[in-house]
Amino acid sequence: MRKVRAVLVSAVVVLVASLTIGAIPAQAEAARLAGVFRDHSECERIGTQGVSQGWWDDYSCQWDSRYRYYFLYA
Repeated sequence: MRKVRAVLVSAVVVLVASLTIGAIPAQAEAARLAGVFRDHSECERIGTQGVSQGWWDDYSCQWDSRYRYYFLYA
């Protein structure tokens, strides 16, 4: 019984690792959080500044009502 359990645990670990490694490239293309702001104008200002400075190519400011903040994604 111990050998069967050891084989099953090993198989589960390998399966989880392979699923995790397969998901990493899809997440790599997602926008990263670049800032959190109370005002939409401040979020837009920093987003525009980031584009002009070459920090990122594009950005978006998204309001999250749960936290009551604007999140800058670049």
